[in-house]
Amino acid sequence: MESLKPLFEPLTNLLDRGGVHKDVAFIILSAIALLCSFLAPDDMPIDPAWIAIILCGLPIVVGAFVALVTEFDVKADLLVSIALVASIAIGQYFAAGEVALIMQLGALLEERTVARAQRGIERLVELTPRTARLVLEGGEERIVEAETVERLQVVRVLPGEYVPVDGIVTKGCTSVDESVLTGESMPVDKQEGDEISSGSLNQFGTIEVRALRSGEDGSIQRMARLVQSADAGKAKIVRLADRWATWIVVGALTAAAGAYLITGDIVRSVTVLVVFCPCSLVLATPTAIVAAIGNATKHGFLVKEGDALERLSSVKEAAFDKTGTLTKGTPEVLGVVAIPGGRFTDESLYEVLAGAESRSEHPLGKAIVACARRAGTTIPEPEEFRMIPGRGVEVRVSGSKVSVGNARMMQEASLVTEDWRDAGVEAFEQEGCTVSYIAVEGEATGVVALTDALRDESVETVRALYALGVSPVLLTGDHVEAARAAARQAGIRTFLASCRPEDKMAYIESRESAGRAVVMIGDGVNDAPALRRAQVGIAVGGVGNDLAVEAADIAIVEEGMGQLAHLVALSRRMMRTIKVNLTFSMTLNFVAIALAILAVLDPVAGALVHNCGSVLVIVNSSLLLRWKSPRSNARSADTAA
Repeated sequence: MESLKPLFEPLTNLLDRGGVHKDVAFIILSAIALLCSFLAPDDMPIDPAWIAIILCGLPIVVGAFVALVTEFDVKADLLVSIALVASIAIGQYFAAGEVALIMQLGALLEERTVARAQRGIERLVELTPRTARLVLEGGEERIVEAETVERLQVVRVLPGEYVPVDGIVTKGCTSVDESVLTGESMPVDKQEGDEISSGSLNQFGTIEVRALRSGEDGSIQRMARLVQSADAGKAKIVRLADRWATWIVVGALTAAAGAYLITGDIVRSVTVLVVFCPCSLVLATPTAIVAAIGNATKHGFLVKEGDALERLSSVKEAAFDKTGTLTKGTPEVLGVVAIPGGRFTDESLYEVLAGAESRSEHPLGKAIVACARRAGTTIPEPEEFRMIPGRGVEVRVSGSKVSVGNARMMQEASLVTEDWRDAGVEAFEQEGCTVSYIAVEGEATGVVALTDALRDESVETVRALYALGVSPVLLTGDHVEAARAAARQAGIRTFLASCRPEDKMAYIESRESAGRAVVMIGDGVNDAPALRRAQVGIAVGGVGNDLAVEAADIAIVEEGMGQLAHLVALSRRMMRTIKVNLTFSMTLNFVAIALAILAVLDPVAGALVHNCGSVLVIVNSSLLLRWKSPRSNARSADTAA
């Protein structure tokens, strides 16, 4: 059968050409033609209903025939085609055109809600370093294609450039932004001997890296391939009418044959076929989805995939990224603590610290200054400033030499980190904080702890998901202490730390293989494979990360995710509405069949009856536009009180 496909490709390509605008134009023209046919069918040489039959009916008949011949695929369109041909055969052109118009209208609604072409892979490729500075003998460098770099070759990376290969730092020290790969917002210090990943952004010092893998097999390149392969593993939801198509066709033909055998009237048989057309059945799903999408849009969600809400209704677990999803994604000062008995108080040390960092371009330094300004802390002007890449800063403030940096910096200055123990370093580290040490005139004076604080709505969102029977889990590239602290604060019972993109994807695959459908909520490039692989992917902060949005099925276009539980509840309500629509549609069809056999309905009246059923289905679906979850109503009442 597959060998027959090329024979039909020119015809199917011709019918598909033009896209949505063509379909809308055909539907409008067909509706006008049917109106003319209904009002004055005998005033024209040819019944205008033929316009609707050709514009709307011909694509249905051709598509059903091609699917049947090439793949033996029985769809709901096959029954529609049989009804169209039968109606034309007995001269019921208006009934044929009416059925064709309704079916094409339903198909258009469905098409408007299906998945748009995903550009995520291309966007990820754009982030992949294209060139590398290959270091030659004698220290000279040559610009080459990044994918041509071979294992053990050395590349040079300047400040502001992306690392082109996975490797080991052999010269220099710096701080790198690894958020593309890990989602971790805090910069990571690198020095000689440290491993570094392709896709990391070198922020400060010039470094040289010896490749551990070839350029085409780096971390960022592997992640691009993960995104590409993830889509193949995601189950696709088949249109409900097509799932039942075989039984519908068999039932319709049996009923039509029975009507003819009982009555001997071919008109009654055709009427049975017309009323058995699954118009309302076809409309049952897309109209409910469109209405639910409208509701979701009002609550700050952009639903990109037509069946995303249908898939969301069955999820059992919600996998959260940490940085930028559960948390705000930017570091904040949790505390500045002076060593007890020293010459500084916490407040006076904060002033010295803010002055020392006031000229820093480091993200942590900028965060310290921003928090100090919000707190109303006086910020003295530094007299001297020197930044040490991968270590910290050395500054002269109010006549004193101030050093702020990591443990390596203090060790190189012959200071031991145990000197800061009384400032609560261990407690801060157990909370997952990033700790910087402060020394004045070579003497340990205190520490500053920075953390990525939870979003205001995270705790309530987690609590609401548990109430819906959805189990949250935290998947983060951050270290264990930070992951444990974030999970505890958010109320999440299960977490996995130090997750690379492939680890998140593997977790989702394992849970879904065990029958636990997962919705992934993330915001970063590193979340893209998991967002694409999960039953449903939801990108947080839709305007902030293009790649995550492209990979996801749903994007939160407003900051925060406080309405996430409402979205899950809405998806379940939508599925209940679809089931009600389907039950009503089938019941109406069976009643209409009985009336057709009794000659109460002719083909035109039968078409009108099932079209009335379609209208009722649309009205029932439209109720989803204003639906609010019980929890939303409760929160509104609390706010009003």
